[in-house]
Amino acid sequence: MTTDIPRWLAELNEEDLHFLQRFLLVSGSLKALAEHYGVSYPTVRARLDRLIAKVKVADDNSVTDPFRRQLQLFLADGILGVEVARQLLDAYRQAMDEGESKGRSDEQKD
Repeated sequence: MTTDIPRWLAELNEEDLHFLQRFLLVSGSLKALAEHYGVSYPTVRARLDRLIAKVKVADDNSVTDPFRRQLQLFLADGILGVEVARQLLDAYRQAMDEGESKGRSDEQKD
């Protein structure tokens, strides 16, 4: 048996893993899951949708920059809102552009 854990699974926190385990144990019944957690069906559905979004981001090989990947994971997990994520990404891009400009000017001095 291989011990390599897929990246999408490694990105899940303990709460995500517990939710996924409960989901499997109730054979995917959102109604049963809602009863287990003592919440409404729409609440469980929203939690599952966030988990699906998080898995998609974690499994997306087109995002290679660690900062952008983490930002997308925070967004999918509901930790950050869209506007805050945009502002952080803009600031990150600006810092990267400035760093590249500085690196080019330093090379020209040499």
